[in-house]
Order: sequence, then C-alpha cells, then structure tokens
Amino acid sequence: MAKYSNIAVIYGSDSSEWEVSCRSGEFTASRIDDTRYSIYEIFARFGKWELVAFRKKDSMRVTFPEGARPRVDRNDFSVSVYGEKIKLDFVYVMQHGKPGENGLLQGYLEMLGIPFSSCSAFVSAMVFDKYACKSYLRGVPFVKLAPDTFIRKGADVEAFCKDFSLEFPVFVKPTDGGSSFGITKVNEPSGLADAINYAFTEGDTVIIEKGISGRELTCAAFIDGGSVKTLPLIEIVSENEYFDYDAKYNGHSKEICPAPVPEDVAALVQQTTAKVYSHLGCKGVVRVDYILAEDGLYFLEVNTIPGMTSASLVPRMVRTAGIDMTDFLTTVIENS
Repeated sequence: MAKYSNIAVIYGSDSSEWEVSCRSGEFTASRIDDTRYSIYEIFARFGKWELVAFRKKDSMRVTFPEGARPRVDRNDFSVSVYGEKIKLDFVYVMQHGKPGENGLLQGYLEMLGIPFSSCSAFVSAMVFDKYACKSYLRGVPFVKLAPDTFIRKGADVEAFCKDFSLEFPVFVKPTDGGSSFGITKVNEPSGLADAINYAFTEGDTVIIEKGISGRELTCAAFIDGGSVKTLPLIEIVSENEYFDYDAKYNGHSKEICPAPVPEDVAALVQQTTAKVYSHLGCKGVVRVDYILAEDGLYFLEVNTIPGMTSASLVPRMVRTAGIDMTDFLTTVIENS
C-alpha cells in the first residue's frame, strides 16, 4: 500500500532556471504512477502558486487554462478543485534554483510537517552554495577539491583581482546558481573582473576555482530500503570550451552512458558518490559532478534537484540501469 495519496509536483522557480524546471516537472508528473497516487502539478513563481493540472488515481489528466487555475492555500498546502478541498500529503520538488533548491521551500514544508522528495532545508541550503558545500568536504580522504576562493558583492573587485593568486585558467561562478548561468571560463587575468561582475548578475557571492583538466563524469545516488544506491556513470563531452548552457540544452555535447571508463574507475566514482551523499546528509535523487584528472578524482558540485526531462542525465542513467522510470520515482517517493 502506498504511503501517500495526493502527490504535488511543484515546478517553476524564481530563478533563471524556471523554464527548465517546468520541463523537468512536467516529465516527472507524467511518469509518477497514477495507479498508486493522484498527481497535482503546481506552477510556483514569485509567490504565485497555481494548480496547472491534475491526474486523479486511474483517471485522465485535466488541465486548467491560464487565468482559471486554482490557487494553492499555503496555510495548509491544499487546493480546491471543483469544490473539493484536496490536502496534498507529499511534494515532489522539481524547482531548479530558488526557492526549491536553496532550502526555502523545504523549510516551509518542514514547518507544515509535509514530507518531500529532496534534501532537508539545512542540507539544501548548504549544498546549494558551491563554496559552502566544498567547505563541508574539505579534508575528506575520498575526493579532491580544486583550489578556490570567493568574493561577495560589494567588495572591491579591482583590489581582489590585483591580489588574485590562483593559476589560470579559472572558472568564475555564482555560488548559488545552476544550469551554467553566470559562469565564465577565464584564461587570462585581464578577463577576471568582467567575469566576476557577470557572475554577480546571478547572485551575491562568487566562487573562483582553478580549472582542472580531465574527463567530466557525473553519477547519481538515491536511497532504497535505507541504503544508498548509485546509478551508472555518464561522461560529458562538450563541443564547446566547457559544459555551458548551450552545450547542456542546445545539443552541443555528447553524454555517454555508461561512461567508457574501466570498471575500477566506475566503481570508484560510484563509491565516492555514495560517500558524498552520506557525508552531506542528502536525501532523494542527487547528482554529483566530477573531473577525472591524471592525479585523481575532483569534486565539482552537487545537484540536489537534478534535471528530469526525458533527455536529462538522471533519466538516462535510470534507463541504462534497466529500471523503469515510474518504478524509480515510486522508490524515491516511498523512501522519502
């Protein structure tokens, strides 16, 4: 018997990633088992939470036209549909960026006592900030970290650049962004200030990391029956200088699954992913990105709400593992 009855899939966001989030959310909602649950799709952006569509157990999907969508009552996270008040008792979070990936949505749900699919509010907030996340991993014996530094908006950028000591090339990133928004690869000191100011358009703090040469690998982990399981690796080969937005979403990259690496390397990445997942206290489906360099495996970042479109990395891993996507989502829901 299912633990929950009414599953809310919440997508859209207050960030630049909101359109990608919608595609992820729609795909996820379409694959949740409607023989076990009723599914309610909620579009949430800048405080406006609306029911876009719903699919009652063993029934057809019903959509609402824009302007006639029922509003979500955020006092108890319920929605009225044709005069019936529906209490939503589980949330599948598919908001890329704020507020679904930085802990704000999770904090709201925790206060209401509503279970959800992703990491806790604290872990989400900590992991969402790339610099904070790396700080939690400094000193661990199982993965390497690229040298880095960070700067906060309002600091003297010119003075920061003058005293900058990392070896070029470097990657300049907003600490709390995703989908490669605001990221620049900087090959020469002359481009550093502009890259920092560009990153500030996406957030208030910026991390600058030494570029590590190697193969880009990614692996996902989730909980099944109380233990951490991992999925097959993917190697990302970008046609661009790095895996930027264009490469991710406009087809300018090859995403090879399973990654063509020796078995011992695949096992190392999967074991490291499980250790990172446990060390940070993650929950739900989490994807961890790496660079495999000549001197070892380097951690890049954690994605607590990874993309879930039909072409996204995690669904591709799931298919390669021979797992039915609907069964996989049921596992995530029932183990949350």
